[in-house]
Amino acid sequence: MRIGQNPEKSDTELKTDIIHRIVIPVYIPNLTESYFRDGLDILKLCIVSLLKTIHPKTRISIINNGCCDSVCRYLETLYEEEAYIDQLFNSKQNLGKINALFTAIKGNLEPIITVTDADVLFLPGWQMATETILDDFPEAGMVSPVPSSLGYAGAFVNSTVYYSFFKGNHQFTKVVNPDGLLNFQKSIDRVMYNSHHLENYLTISNHATKAVIGCGHFVATFRAEVFEHAPASICKAKIVGGSENKYLDFPNDNGGFLRLATLDNYAYHLGNVKEDWMQAILDDDRYSLENKALSSLSKAKPLQPYQQFIGKVLHRLCFVKFKKQYFRYKGMSKEASEQY
Repeated sequence: MRIGQNPEKSDTELKTDIIHRIVIPVYIPNLTESYFRDGLDILKLCIVSLLKTIHPKTRISIINNGCCDSVCRYLETLYEEEAYIDQLFNSKQNLGKINALFTAIKGNLEPIITVTDADVLFLPGWQMATETILDDFPEAGMVSPVPSSLGYAGAFVNSTVYYSFFKGNHQFTKVVNPDGLLNFQKSIDRVMYNSHHLENYLTISNHATKAVIGCGHFVATFRAEVFEHAPASICKAKIVGGSENKYLDFPNDNGGFLRLATLDNYAYHLGNVKEDWMQAILDDDRYSLENKALSSLSKAKPLQPYQQFIGKVLHRLCFVKFKKQYFRYKGMSKEASEQY
């Protein structure tokens, strides 16, 4: 039996004054296997760094993606005690990274969404830096606080390349923070950069600001409109297998949005082993800096399909087939162009 009318029926519009949603899937099934042994410690570093560096118009969604009891208890405590963490989704089984992410992405109203792994240490200023690039580049859809000299070489920068040739200005710029590149390289235990990569990266600029072309997706800030171009189907892969390309990278490029990164390094990838320097950075006094929010976000201006196609052709010609010649034309030395 129902008595009366649901009062929500008289006010049906969903609204929020929060502008930035951060989504973190967490999969730590145990603390005994060597791979996961430091998992909870790494997660705590990630969460604390986030809480210290976000502005008041931010909220955090955590997806408990089949975690062990110790991690579950920690996440429940966070949800009860931290006002910024307003959503905790619990699943007893691993839904896969993408399905976990989209649990929150598709159910929230914020115009800016940061997707991050649970092993990222956020540095002061990351949020203002990424939000500013999104605001200053209305065409931008994806911005990482971790730049890479190899971002230009990715497969999902066709829209970005078109913009760089016809609407913005692209050039090689001195790397602001080479140690940031080296830290990421160390965190994945793989050599990525040579001396030339550590010296210059390819940037794009407009009348308002400058950013690095391309980025990775272990932590990235998106316009919410990007996800309108994501597949509607459930992702069948737990992790990798092209799932992040299909649901994060392709929607941004195919939607006509730029893929960029900040000039400076504003986050560290921690990996799965806790080291002393991580806590030392977190204890630094700079984490007391005030964090300010955008008053509003510029309206998105995605590129058209024909522009994406032209960008694809230019990327193939200038950044792949005739890369050495083109990079020399852009001011690189012969040696650098051959090794870049």
